[in-house]
Amino acid sequence: MVERPSRVDGVRRTNLGKILRCVHLNGPQSRAALTTETGLNRSTVSDLVSELALSGLVTERDPDPTRRVGRPSPIVAASDDVVAIAINPEIDALEVGAVTLGGRVRERVRETFTQPPSAADTVAAVARIVTGWRTTPLAECRMIGLGVALPGLVRADTGLVRLAPHLGWRDENFGHAISLATELSVVVGNDATLGAQAEHLFGAARTHHNVVYLNGGASGIGGGLILQGVVIEGADGYAGEWGHIHPGIDRESDRRTPSGTLEDEVNQTRLLQAAGLGPVDHSALAATLAASEDPRALAEIDRQRRILAVVLANAINVLNPSMIVLGGFLAILHERDPEGLLADVQARALTSSAENITISAAALGRDRLLIGAAEAAFAALLADPVGV
Repeated sequence: MVERPSRVDGVRRTNLGKILRCVHLNGPQSRAALTTETGLNRSTVSDLVSELALSGLVTERDPDPTRRVGRPSPIVAASDDVVAIAINPEIDALEVGAVTLGGRVRERVRETFTQPPSAADTVAAVARIVTGWRTTPLAECRMIGLGVALPGLVRADTGLVRLAPHLGWRDENFGHAISLATELSVVVGNDATLGAQAEHLFGAARTHHNVVYLNGGASGIGGGLILQGVVIEGADGYAGEWGHIHPGIDRESDRRTPSGTLEDEVNQTRLLQAAGLGPVDHSALAATLAASEDPRALAEIDRQRRILAVVLANAINVLNPSMIVLGGFLAILHERDPEGLLADVQARALTSSAENITISAAALGRDRLLIGAAEAAFAALLADPVGV
């Protein structure tokens, strides 16, 4: 006969998760601050923190002695020795990170490719990297699980990769394969949806509850949507494919493909070609274009920004977000002229819907997809610190 947990045990598990989420999302806090934030009494918070510390999930340290007012309260922080493995396969590279429970990318490996990696090659590379980390430098760490930020359509309920067109993957049971290879529990999600979650929890959209996020990468343009604080995935998990929209193009001279999609017209390759660059990391592209005065490169930035503005205006009219976040190479289009992009978008959108809109580059930079993937891997632990 299976023994069911008591109601008291269930409440305690919930409260442990509440404390752990507080330090995970908001950083180190005093016990007094946790008492205020959770609404639990002081002795309960003290007891829960002690249990989390014994489990190795949090650490405690003395408060800053220079800021003592009244009785000092110990500072509680998520442990840096609890990590999730996060991976982001792209057509030109595989990035693997170890992300701490506090949201810091502790280790990172980037391996480049001359052609898109197969699912099997990706599994083998990740298994090799994780095995090395388990020896050093993460030998003393607890690996909670593995999260995958994938540029493609992923079934939300099973993690099956239905289609990652630029990688050439179709109906790949990638989560199962990589779980067997690493002996970790695995969560697979769309890269842009996970990026949206990361920016909402830790980045540019932290204070916003209605957010449109667009991510531009080597594979194209994806996106995420958060409404009333909830990530919207759609019926099967395929929501947010902004790159496959057919945008209206005001100037026929701006068109590069007949009846092209957004990612046909607005893409990283066209920026690279205009700047006279070969395949490079996003950071190199951003730095080059930020300083460039090449008329050809500047004209391409302007052209792509005009087309992007149409799509963003339509998103505002339909969804009425308070913030739009642009990640990857799309951030370059924003950063070159933030005021100009905002003005273009507002000119095309309904005045009442766009008057309070904020458009921002992703604040987490190159960490955003790794942090988003790790967040998916941490979800079970944060919901039930005892059960994982």
